[in-house]
Amino acid sequence: MNKLVQNEMMKLIAKKRLVVIALIIGVLVVLFTYAQYKQVQTQREKLGTSDWRTILQQQIVDTTNRLSSSRISDEWKKQLQISLQQQQYYLDHDINPAEPGAPTFMRIFLENSIDLFIPLMVMVIASDLVSSEHSLGTVKLLLTRPVRRWQVLLSKYITLCLAVSLIIAIAGFLSYAISGFVFGYKGFGTPILTGFNVTDEGLNTSDVKLLSLWKFLLMDFGLVWFVAIVVGTLSFMLSVLIRSTAAGMGVMLAALISGAILNNMVSSWESAKYFFMVNLRLTDYMKGNAPPIEGMNLSFSMSVLLVWWAAALFVSFIVFTKKDVY
Repeated sequence: MNKLVQNEMMKLIAKKRLVVIALIIGVLVVLFTYAQYKQVQTQREKLGTSDWRTILQQQIVDTTNRLSSSRISDEWKKQLQISLQQQQYYLDHDINPAEPGAPTFMRIFLENSIDLFIPLMVMVIASDLVSSEHSLGTVKLLLTRPVRRWQVLLSKYITLCLAVSLIIAIAGFLSYAISGFVFGYKGFGTPILTGFNVTDEGLNTSDVKLLSLWKFLLMDFGLVWFVAIVVGTLSFMLSVLIRSTAAGMGVMLAALISGAILNNMVSSWESAKYFFMVNLRLTDYMKGNAPPIEGMNLSFSMSVLLVWWAAALFVSFIVFTKKDVY
């Protein structure tokens, strides 16, 4: 098995897709860092101060003014009310929710990348692992080895898990290293609040806990890795079912983009909460954001994703071990 995994890793490295993914992440981090820097500068120029309390108070005023508008929908109004309660909670407890520094930037980058950007990077790897063997005509040579089919597929899946872990590590390292030049590298001990619960009555703060940012980051990384593994497994299944890499990538791309759209539109479509793409933003539960559909929580979303993962893995192994190769 070790030799099979080693062989798959060598083929993956030879394609240089990990290098391309690292370059894409690096470019995006540079753009995000510049955008964040300009935002901070604009706020300082507008308010004439860099004091986070003054900035947060102004954000509270802006949110309150937006709530008074009659043009916004009831759904968006609820989101703003929850955001307002969180901002006020941070202010009352004298905790800066956006302490400047590379660790804070890394957290924000991961939270904004969890449902689309990182899954897209993972999809590029996963959609090609099996289908490329068909398109290159090497699948017959691969299956003539004195190993069982399930072992061949398992080696590819282990390679996928290693690649996913590497992509997450690259995203974390580059976001920290690049943003640190602008915002500094300190801040892992910064306090951050988690445990906000959204209920029918509004924001419940009874379970709020104070954590160091490094602990919060570990949980964020774990959730991002879990989402990436689920999306990677689904893409892996499509790579087994569809012999065309482009077709498999197209299907998964459509699913991910539709999920990003549905998150803003499915509040009244209760059965949509069982779609995997509606459950990808697991880090939102850590921040206390309102779920896309009422009644969803972290345990529910992780359970739904776990079912999709298990089903995709089961289908992949059944189809690969049973179907004819010609």
